[in-house]
Amino acid sequence: MLFRSALPEPTREREPFVQVRAQLEAGMLAPLKHSIQVGKEGTRLDYIKQGGQDNLFFAWRASAELKLGARHSLVFLYQPLDLRTSISLDRDLRFDDTVFAANTPIDLQYGFPFYRFSYMYDFLEGSAADVALGLSLQIRNATIVFTAADGTGRTARRDIGLVPLIKLAGQYRWDSGVFLGGEVDGIYAPIKYLNGGDSDVEGAFIDLSARAGYRVLPGTDLFINVRYLGGGAGGTGDAGYTDNWLHFLTATVGVQLDFTDLARRWPALR
Repeated sequence: MLFRSALPEPTREREPFVQVRAQLEAGMLAPLKHSIQVGKEGTRLDYIKQGGQDNLFFAWRASAELKLGARHSLVFLYQPLDLRTSISLDRDLRFDDTVFAANTPIDLQYGFPFYRFSYMYDFLEGSAADVALGLSLQIRNATIVFTAADGTGRTARRDIGLVPLIKLAGQYRWDSGVFLGGEVDGIYAPIKYLNGGDSDVEGAFIDLSARAGYRVLPGTDLFINVRYLGGGAGGTGDAGYTDNWLHFLTATVGVQLDFTDLARRWPALR
């Protein structure tokens, strides 16, 4: 997300060509809908109703932005996501070729952290508003594990992949320091049409957020953020059949530091 100060300055200073910003936000994650089936003969599991995800989980993310000139930005984001629950089903559970008997205590891990690199171009060069369009490349690092608590069985799926995304971000900041903003990264990918192969996998991903904040000090913004994370994949790929779709909602509070602005204004704060 692009941010720039709208506070009045005693003199008009030329913005430095290179500007560096960092963000950190933390809060809670609520699964809204989440299901999985692994293997054509596998059991379809509702993670919320049957898999222990009917709860709130801790969520955080961190990002760094390098702004070059008035319009170009490079952003790196890390979003951890690791949900661990324990269940005991009243029916057999099949995951790939592994079967867990009914009433067996099972520990579940659903890990889906990702790394994202983005480029954005700002179409509005002004002090109040920013609207930027760009591309992102996301690296997913999925780990899905089912483990019998008594050690009698364990099975896992792991997957690392590249996901290209389209990115749109915007913000408006008033002279008071209050700002509103939002951003979205997303894609819909019918893989068999994109790669021309025999895979029937269909995938999608969207990261949509809205935020409100206030510049509490020069170079320092506090904000609240509401985010929807959704997507998944269904079909038969190299690892076999998988059908996994998720819909998560996060609410976080965060801080953004504009290191360039802090360095320029630090003498006035002493």
